[in-house]
Amino acid sequence: MPTLQVGTRIAIKNILFATDFSLAADNALRYAGELSRRSKAKLYAVHVQDAPNYALPPESWRSVAEASEIQARELREKLATAFPEIESEVLIGEGKTWQVLASLVPEMKIDLIVMGTRGRTGLKKFFLVSEAEEILRHAPCPVLVAGPYSYWCEGGGKKLSELLYATDFGPDAEEAAGYAFSVAEDYQGHLTLLHVIEPARADELVNASQLQAASERKLRDLAPRESGSFAAPDFLVEQGSAADKILEVAERVHADLIVLGVREASGLPGAATHLPIAVVHKVIAEANCPVLAVHSGGKGAGATA
Repeated sequence: MPTLQVGTRIAIKNILFATDFSLAADNALRYAGELSRRSKAKLYAVHVQDAPNYALPPESWRSVAEASEIQARELREKLATAFPEIESEVLIGEGKTWQVLASLVPEMKIDLIVMGTRGRTGLKKFFLVSEAEEILRHAPCPVLVAGPYSYWCEGGGKKLSELLYATDFGPDAEEAAGYAFSVAEDYQGHLTLLHVIEPARADELVNASQLQAASERKLRDLAPRESGSFAAPDFLVEQGSAADKILEVAERVHADLIVLGVREASGLPGAATHLPIAVVHKVIAEANCPVLAVHSGGKGAGATA
């Protein structure tokens, strides 16, 4: 089978795992630990708790602090047992989750944030919990989110061997593709690049075959030219609803990871991504694998290697 070689490698040297000690976070820890092991990165596991309310009786806020310390100790033991080969550190912060993480990203030179989310459903529309969404919108480095149906399977399950990168050719396309190709190379995995063409309006004069061909050429332009270390990718152009098609293709190719591009929040609320924020939410909420959101210009501390 033809192979490709990534010209510019993405270096992941420090990973920040955000945990609330929930089952969702415990599932995301599997991905954080495996990525740290494969990248030989240091793993910082961070739990952020509310600042003590000294207006309450001392025993109430002391018990919260003690419980966090016990959970942190258990997490240290779990990391040492499950991932003895990686360097790890467990931290406890106080305050608003994103504010604490935002201060740690430059301090620890974080290249990737990993978190889990259960989400919540209402009126048939998915929303990330507020803290998770704030991280996803504003983090200056890529964020890997393990959604409610993204479970790590022991013994031959999720190994990141099949990856799906979906793009609308925004300014972040090349950078996000770089991460997708780098993970594919690290795991000797197979990558599918996808572009979804939204249905044309009745008043739009669009030659469907020309648009299809042009979109596929753009996808191929994102691939490195050199031959080398991993299986050549597939290029797909689909028509329909972006979120539905991404989920459909992810299921079709048995994706272990979906990569999406994300831009900094600006302008109208909800305009933070090259794909509408509702699309990102829906993909995270329903995908059977985690989603890696890569910010435009957000290469983190590790830059490239």
